Amino acid sequence: MLPDRDAAEEVAEALGDRFGTDEEPQLVRDALAGEDDAEDAQWLVVVEDPEGRLAAAELDEFAAEWDGWREEP
Repeated sequence: MLPDRDAAEEVAEALGDRFGTDEEPQLVRDALAGEDDAEDAQWLVVVEDPEGRLAAAELDEFAAEWDGWREEP
């Protein structure tokens, strides 16, 4: 979860370099309850990891570099 679209796009680009992911992550706008304004939205960078190759602690640290955090589905 990231605070804005710019951060989400940067994270999506950096994921492959940092973790060697092949699949393009999906960016999803998560509007806050009752808000329609894009300024009041957070952005999710959805990463599929069915093999469990990505360590949760490393992802937490990575997301924090952009003032974000990791959430489990």
